[in-house]
Amino acid sequence: MKISQDIRREHGGSRTEIEEGMAQNSREFAEAGNRVSLPLAD
Repeated sequence: MKISQDIRREHGGSRTEIEEGMAQNSREFAEAGNRVSLPLAD
C-alpha cells in the first residue's frame, strides 16, 4: 500500500486510474507467463 500511496503522491491520478493501470500491468504479466526474468549472477 505504501508504494501505491507514493505513486499517487508523486504522479497524481485518481484511485481509479491507478487501479486500472495496476490491473493492466497484472494482465500483461499473466500473458507473459507470470515469470520474472532475472540475470544470473556471475
